[in-house]
Amino acid sequence: MKDVTQLDEGWSLRHGQELLEATVPGCVHTDLLTAGLIPDPFTGLHETEVAWVGRRAWTYLRELGHDSAHERTDLVFDGLDTAAYLTLDGHPVGSTRNMHRRHRFDVTGRTGRLEVRFASAYDEAAAVRAVTGERPNVYPEPSQYIRKMASSFGWDWGPTLVTAGIWRPVRLEHWSTARIAHVRPLVTVDEGTGRVEVRLETERTTQGRGRTLRAEARVAGVRAEAVLIGDEAVLRLEVPDPRLWWPRGYGEQPLHDLHLTLSDDEGRPLDTWHRRIGFRTVELDRSADEHGTGFTLVVNGVRIFARGVNWIPDDAFPSRITPERYRTRLTQAAEANIDLVRVWGGGIYEDDAFYDACDELGLMVWQDFLFACSAYPEEQPLRGEVEAEARDNVVRLMPHPSLVLWNGNNENLWGFRDWDWEPALAGDSWGEGYYLGLLPRIVAELDPTRPYTAGSPWSGSWDHHPNDPAHGTHHSWEVWNRQDYAEFRASVPRFVAEFGWQAPPALATLRRALPGEELAPDSPGMLHHQKAEDGNGKLNRGVGRHFPLPEGDFDRWHYLTQLVQARAVAAGIEHWRSHWPVCAGTIVWQLNDCWPVTSWSAIDSDGRPKPLHHELRRVYADRLLTLQPATGGLVLAAVNQAAEPWRTAVTLRRWGADGTLIRESVLDIAAEPRSVVRLPVPHDLLPDGPSAKEFLVADIHGGADVHGGAGVHAGADGLRAVHFPVADKDFAYPRPVYDVAVEPVTGQRDRVDVVVSARTLVRDLLLQTDRLGPAAVGDRGLLTLLPGEQVRIRVTGCATVDVEDVRAALYCVDTA
Repeated sequence: MKDVTQLDEGWSLRHGQELLEATVPGCVHTDLLTAGLIPDPFTGLHETEVAWVGRRAWTYLRELGHDSAHERTDLVFDGLDTAAYLTLDGHPVGSTRNMHRRHRFDVTGRTGRLEVRFASAYDEAAAVRAVTGERPNVYPEPSQYIRKMASSFGWDWGPTLVTAGIWRPVRLEHWSTARIAHVRPLVTVDEGTGRVEVRLETERTTQGRGRTLRAEARVAGVRAEAVLIGDEAVLRLEVPDPRLWWPRGYGEQPLHDLHLTLSDDEGRPLDTWHRRIGFRTVELDRSADEHGTGFTLVVNGVRIFARGVNWIPDDAFPSRITPERYRTRLTQAAEANIDLVRVWGGGIYEDDAFYDACDELGLMVWQDFLFACSAYPEEQPLRGEVEAEARDNVVRLMPHPSLVLWNGNNENLWGFRDWDWEPALAGDSWGEGYYLGLLPRIVAELDPTRPYTAGSPWSGSWDHHPNDPAHGTHHSWEVWNRQDYAEFRASVPRFVAEFGWQAPPALATLRRALPGEELAPDSPGMLHHQKAEDGNGKLNRGVGRHFPLPEGDFDRWHYLTQLVQARAVAAGIEHWRSHWPVCAGTIVWQLNDCWPVTSWSAIDSDGRPKPLHHELRRVYADRLLTLQPATGGLVLAAVNQAAEPWRTAVTLRRWGADGTLIRESVLDIAAEPRSVVRLPVPHDLLPDGPSAKEFLVADIHGGADVHGGAGVHAGADGLRAVHFPVADKDFAYPRPVYDVAVEPVTGQRDRVDVVVSARTLVRDLLLQTDRLGPAAVGDRGLLTLLPGEQVRIRVTGCATVDVEDVRAALYCVDTA
């Protein structure tokens, strides 16, 4: 049987004449941090002080010894970042130039000092650029010339921290006769029967050539065998009536252990392989219709409105991301009713722990191939690396049932058409051959059970503009960059794969990242941790369209920017969900952060949810009630993504700002499963817009308790939508008045209930729990209360808190 020796200890990093203790997996930055030789680049302005690290060559070394009796010993790296030259006892072992693939070197019988010498990524990129020529790029860094995490070179939400190191595990594998080289399980379901076609490839030693091998596969109580004369075999298993894997909200996520054993001709095991699989079908419906060209995921025959978020690397130093951290962040996604995570093309193919968690949580994965916002040369030496990388990762990831879509790139087809690339390229290659040729061929060959799309955005062909909202996937960035979020309602794209709005992180996160700084929107640290072009200008214009822009009041500015972010994303999702099935999905930019930064994220880099996270939980719920502006009035839309019909009564009430009830009526709603009902609001219930003193409330009654989101709240068993006809700065809000009480939770010392009782209209009340303590977390986001209503907010992570502490942490709309 194959033996494995992990090589995660005993490494050193050469720093000048000094040898530092090195952590593997890890990177140069984290080792220098541990040694106290660089400041934390995530705090203050220190990012700029460590720029030199990415421009130097670095060497990792350790003694390598083994006394294996096996015929072959391989040195296996799961990830080297990036351009490396390896020697053993001074003799060459091999070289690498790709962070995104695994590498294997034959070191049979060899011992001594192992050195892994990393060239500067800048030097490697420059060498490739000298061969291929210049290519345009959105950012002034050379990310398109090296197969490395593009966002290492900085992005509009990320720092420029160009890493190097042994960033994934390394080991020695000792084996004889033969080993399992690749396993591709093609999992399908046909008329109630689960089928697993296991495609096996082996590698043999010189002594093992010509010997008969045997393979056995087992899953769900079914087994299959094959005899290998050559190096390949196909084993087919049929599982009757398997339980199906479903996205969360549609069913359960049963997983089945698939075991493969390779044996010699005498039945002695040589190697084993194990993964968990799930039985399900996935299709992408791109049919043309009267609205254009669709883009609808279909899982197990059920058409799905995808409730998605974009995922970036969760740390600028990805070797620090543990399985527990993946689980925490993805659980936060599931708690927000998210059912799809898009792994964005400027990051990495994530660790198996990421996909394992998605399998278990029912989170569908849209996986980009790693190309983003750049023109990529198609010549050598890049082309061979691109193909090897794609083959490696398709085979590695395809067992995961959560993986539902391969995507060729992020924004490059769009960039070629709209970003002045075409004239600059003057006929040079730029990646089209990857996205429309190489990658779809690889997916069709290796993983034909899953759909592939050439890019995001992509209309399906050059017959339409790449970002045409009527065809395929669409990125909506005029909103935020130039327009107010109300403009989300101007169109109904077939699938919105990127849209979003910025906000700063939680106050406790800012205080940790910017110690000692007097916080202001334009203070040095705040500006450094804002990477978007004119980011603060866009934030201020976004606030200014709705509220008086606070001058000299950072806390108020912080609240309003987070409020506008939540409102903006909610406005888009509510509108697009109300137009299902024309629009078949939304993917918010973005779920997470890789360092403390003002960004589009719903969860900041310290893991603290912004108000947007709570708002996603509301607008991505199976059932959503929303009031949508329409020609001549308003539409009440009831979105039912549940599997059961929705029969309910909606109470509509026209209110005065002073708390006077002007008119009330009841509408009956009957929404079939996976459907939307749109009803016009009766004319006599429409608020008198010009007066700026009336608003509309739609209620589906539930419990007396209140929770919900921006401009909206819902009872424990009910829903509420609120419509204000004018901007907040023009509405006649009363001065908000409310009472606050703090009640201990019996038997739970670190939990309290904050009870807020409204005496007036209180719009978008927010308890910023991190102001009560850095570990404090609340179960509610933004809340709108009518006079006489009460809300109970459960706060965990703070043992003692008084009413004055709570009042200081409460913010709401106040334009009086």
